[in-house]
Amino acid sequence: MTPPPTVAARKAAGKMRFPFPLLCLTLGAFAIGMTEFLIMGLLPNVAADLNVSIPRAGQLITGYALGVAVGAPVLTILTLRIAQKKLLVLLMFIFIVGNALSIIAPNYVLLLSARILTAFAHGTFLGVGTLMAARLVKPEKRAGAVSLVLAGLTIANIVGVPFGTFIGQQLGWRASFAAITILGLISLAGIVRFIPKYERTAPPKLSKELRSLVKPQVLLMLGTGAFGCASLFALFTYITPILETVTGFAEHNVTYILVLFGIGVTLGNILGGKLADWKLMPSVILVFGLLAVVLALMTVMLESPVLAVLAIFVWGIGAFGAFPGINVRIMNEAHEAPLLSSTSTHSFLNIGNAAGAYLGGVVITHSGLHGVPWLASGLAAVGLLIALWSFALGRRQPALSSAEATLTS
Repeated sequence: MTPPPTVAARKAAGKMRFPFPLLCLTLGAFAIGMTEFLIMGLLPNVAADLNVSIPRAGQLITGYALGVAVGAPVLTILTLRIAQKKLLVLLMFIFIVGNALSIIAPNYVLLLSARILTAFAHGTFLGVGTLMAARLVKPEKRAGAVSLVLAGLTIANIVGVPFGTFIGQQLGWRASFAAITILGLISLAGIVRFIPKYERTAPPKLSKELRSLVKPQVLLMLGTGAFGCASLFALFTYITPILETVTGFAEHNVTYILVLFGIGVTLGNILGGKLADWKLMPSVILVFGLLAVVLALMTVMLESPVLAVLAIFVWGIGAFGAFPGINVRIMNEAHEAPLLSSTSTHSFLNIGNAAGAYLGGVVITHSGLHGVPWLASGLAAVGLLIALWSFALGRRQPALSSAEATLTS
């Protein structure tokens, strides 16, 4: 059971409607988002400098994703008894060390190792960070607080990745990792200074964390999130060749369209948090329904440049719109021991990322680029069905509990 915050913590959170400590967590998420996605724009530079092929350099992305998938639950279990503020400090320290090692890595193997080390902090930091964000605000504002932290990831794609790529192209790719390291140090200082301490009534137990993780509702929401990410990456991984080949955009125009997509993602993330604070599961169901329809329509809209841009912007709004609600739903269902469940969310999301990209490649091989939006729509539809299952189960459980209470009275 999550203990109540100390008096000092309540005062710190209550002094302002928009607690400043949330921004420290958002900055950390921003730096993490840059680390994850920045390498995509610098692959040719890294490959040339380290004398490896582009495909081998691409394994720096795969290795990072696997590091997140494996590292989140493993590191959570190993650090289970560490207080959340101390754990955030430790995780940001690991993140800083990993990026600092990336700056000086003399060869490919050491750079890959540094990337994997950095990835270990990724999922656990975001899991603990969203839990901390939810504790810093009133209960009815939890989804909004979670969406603010996750907005760091989306803003990183709009601002951080293009800026970091520019730095890397002008000053060398190592300078980009130096910039990320500086951001990590600023976030660490903010966490140390502004994040309040919360007292525990009892140390967490692994058995309780595992029981929370395997609750049907938690597993259903993890599955919903995984299919949401699979839908996103099935199309997003191949959006550039689709826009160039199917729609007919020039290469330099695709960059601006992707920025527009990123703006949509950021707006959707914030809007999704507000909707989830209003009606949690209905908002998740609404977003997945929107995604399934928009992605199906994209099979036709991608033929028109104007309609394609409109569809991609709307798709961006829906792409991250459900994740604040999914995160809060998992926290609510695993409320007695939410840490492992919250950090495992990012493992499942990264598995969805990898699966979506792989399935998109399979569809392209057998059906061509036109089949990818259908695949993405189908994956979103599966996520919708799982969310509906979770919603129906949640409505049925109170009725069962009431019936059981009547029989035993």
